[in-house]
Amino acid sequence: METTLTAPIDWTGQLVEQLDWHWSGHLRPRLEGLTDDEYRWEPVAGCWNVRPRGTSTAPMAVGAGEFTIDFAVPEPDPAPVTTIAWRIGHLVVGVLGGRAASHFGGPPFDYPTHDYPGDAATALAQLDATYAAWMTGVRGLSAEDMRRAVGPAEGPFAEHPMAELVLHINREVLHHGAEIALLRDLYRWRS
Repeated sequence: METTLTAPIDWTGQLVEQLDWHWSGHLRPRLEGLTDDEYRWEPVAGCWNVRPRGTSTAPMAVGAGEFTIDFAVPEPDPAPVTTIAWRIGHLVVGVLGGRAASHFGGPPFDYPTHDYPGDAATALAQLDATYAAWMTGVRGLSAEDMRRAVGPAEGPFAEHPMAELVLHINREVLHHGAEIALLRDLYRWRS
């Protein structure tokens, strides 16, 4: 016999729990002990990375500080393999930081003006801070907020409900987090 639950589902709580379970139990623990060598390790030729200013060979190199992130618009097809540094930079700026700024009043984040770190510890501190800002904002969303259109800050998501953007960010963190974990495994087992 099928049972139908009558209690309303707390979708905000479910979406927060989905990402935080992965972050707290899997991804963030996998980043402990990340060294500077691993952070910028290039497993194949032609990787996109975070590099000292003036050393990039990518079509574009953007950033405000001593280091820049490799970039291109439009993205090449196939896209280059990216390093842990590049993936963390993408999570910090393009996935978490920019969205926290747009929707929850955090400091502005964009690729050209971000100060990309050349070391793992600073990158992880940035990742922790932008993750915390995003999650604090999402935790504060009501059921009505989740149904509301995202708005013009999100381009293709503008007319979609906020819940779809939250799901997209969850997928992005899960996806890039798994890539980072794999790169750590490859680094550890390289010959």
